Amino acid sequence: MKISLNGFTPYDLRAKLGEQLNSDIAYAMGRAFALTQKAKRVCVGGDIRLSSEELKNSLARGLADAGCEVIDLGLTGTEEVYFATVHFKLDGGIQVTASHNPKDYNGMKFVGPNAIPIGMQNGLQDIKKSAEQFLNQDDEESPNITSASIIKSSCFEAYISHILNFIDLAKLRPMRLLMNAGNGTAGHIIDAIENEFKKHHIPIEFIKINNDPNGKFPKGIPNPLLHSCRAETAQAVLDNNCDLGIAWDGDCDRCFFFDNKGDFIEGYFIVGFLAEAFLKHDPNQIILQDPRLTWNTIDIVKEAGGQCFKSKTGHAFIKKDMRERDAVYGGEMSAHHYFRDFFYCDSGMIPWLLVIELLSSKQADLHELLYKRIEMFPNPGELNYTINQKDAAIKAIEKYFREAELKPLAIEYFDGLNIEFDDWRFSLRRSNTEPLVRLNIETRADKELLKNKLRLLNSLLDKWLDS
Repeated sequence: MKISLNGFTPYDLRAKLGEQLNSDIAYAMGRAFALTQKAKRVCVGGDIRLSSEELKNSLARGLADAGCEVIDLGLTGTEEVYFATVHFKLDGGIQVTASHNPKDYNGMKFVGPNAIPIGMQNGLQDIKKSAEQFLNQDDEESPNITSASIIKSSCFEAYISHILNFIDLAKLRPMRLLMNAGNGTAGHIIDAIENEFKKHHIPIEFIKINNDPNGKFPKGIPNPLLHSCRAETAQAVLDNNCDLGIAWDGDCDRCFFFDNKGDFIEGYFIVGFLAEAFLKHDPNQIILQDPRLTWNTIDIVKEAGGQCFKSKTGHAFIKKDMRERDAVYGGEMSAHHYFRDFFYCDSGMIPWLLVIELLSSKQADLHELLYKRIEMFPNPGELNYTINQKDAAIKAIEKYFREAELKPLAIEYFDGLNIEFDDWRFSLRRSNTEPLVRLNIETRADKELLKNKLRLLNSLLDKWLDS
């Protein structure tokens, strides 16, 4: 039976372990990457999942057997692979990770020179096709090969130094931070930053929970976007009288914030907060955001004198747009934050460093600073609906509002359907990987209107729900 690889998204590979992803497939992916990208030197890293080491080793052998020298970085967060690709001036980098997917999944994220992401539009389709061809060939077709070297190396100290350069350590005031690594790959980075703070006598105290990496994930897969993953961090903030709580996902390319009252702060409001930080240094800058929730960020950027543009959701899209516009910062409400001075890549470590510097300079707590913004643009967070007929459902919603008595100010398709009125707006988009339609809605300082319009949208979407 011919092998056809599944699990690819527009920008990476996420697949169930077994027939969809195993050592043979990882080997084929490495070989295909080297050949299609004409790569001569590539780094590989892996998260803490129990399957990651074996997959990483097979991936490295595939690269090496195709004549590509491999630098094995060992256990890494995804952003460490981005950094190493640039630091070592390599032809590419591959991180073995499934981020927040279930335990029986794993995957890969791919970048080329200068950590430029490789997605379906710029090479991932070719890698997939080449790997399938290799897996489906007869054994006797395999040529004799001379393998390149696989070297274990690290640029971890340089990486720590680079991310700390985003802030002025001397400006940090005394603070207690609750750090929840979720037993993922964030722990070793948190430890290194803590040591640097101690070395420079920075008055920041770290209260660490779930800091040790553990591929069995005894507390569950870390994904603070899920309400069920927030309670422990929120309670620990209160129990330890912390000024701020930070939690990470499994490969620590996203961080999530809890204020001093233990309240979870939606990533949308962090985007505006960080945009303001950059524009205060230089207002003549460009900020990128995703189109799901926009009014708060637009309001802040306009007030600061900057320019704000939308980008499609997904790291490959926003990184491409950031490079083309030379944006200083880009943020997604899913807690992906991108920085020009981090090779236009996302980082789960730079955001919280910037936040504690901002809190120090403003001499205020996060709740105090963001409460008014949250009241100005109330929203319930992203809501998911299980719908197989995704496109038909979205078209039906569009038709309803086009025919409604009160016409919207704007109806546009940009990474989904976006409909805007004077006092409320919403975004409806299909998931690229699941039978889900995702809804985001916000109003201008009107929680009652939010309830009413959410009730309306729920009634329209209920007709399409799968039983």
